[in-house]
Amino acid sequence: MSPTPQDPSRMKTLNADAVTQFLATSPHWRHSTDRGGLLAREFVFETFAEAFGFMTQIALAAERMNHHSEWSNIYNRVQILLTTHDAGGLSELDIAMALHADATYAGVSRQRQPPAPPHSSEALPTAATP
Repeated sequence: MSPTPQDPSRMKTLNADAVTQFLATSPHWRHSTDRGGLLAREFVFETFAEAFGFMTQIALAAERMNHHSEWSNIYNRVQILLTTHDAGGLSELDIAMALHADATYAGVSRQRQPPAPPHSSEALPTAATP
């Protein structure tokens, strides 16, 4: 699903309940009250080409929405920071962009899963005490 063009009603600042609801269903995003409200997430890919392809898709969506995120890229990592400058905080546009970024990431990346914890009943090794 691609974000739609900017609608003035979508630029109203979100209330705390709306932000809490979003975060409950999107745990990879972090919230800050700085600058009236920010959402941040880091996306990790296997290669620079995957990261760049992801950024290209997000950039095209941002142009369609006329809503541009702040981001940085270092090799296989892309950090996105969302806020609606004209609204002075978070708006529906930021939620739409975050959801679009999540969906794009799921389609582009070969996400790595963290290693499973050991299932042995043996105690884990501990550091030797002097």
